[in-house]
Amino acid sequence: MGRKFIDCREIPRKTKWSVAISADSEEELLEAAVQRAVRVHEDTPELRQQIKTAFKERTQPAEVPPRSA
Repeated sequence: MGRKFIDCREIPRKTKWSVAISADSEEELLEAAVQRAVRVHEDTPELRQQIKTAFKERTQPAEVPPRSA
């Protein structure tokens, strides 16, 4: 089983984040991503589900074009 990965640049929203997080398990990745997200959003089951839908199984972040300022 490969590492789980989330690249916050791939999640559409008003707040632009450039954070990428990886972990050996989905549970560990979810907790780390939720800790990051609750700085801006309320921790809800819906938020957790949205985060989980962005998980990928890989070790490198996706190539995303640079954001315009």
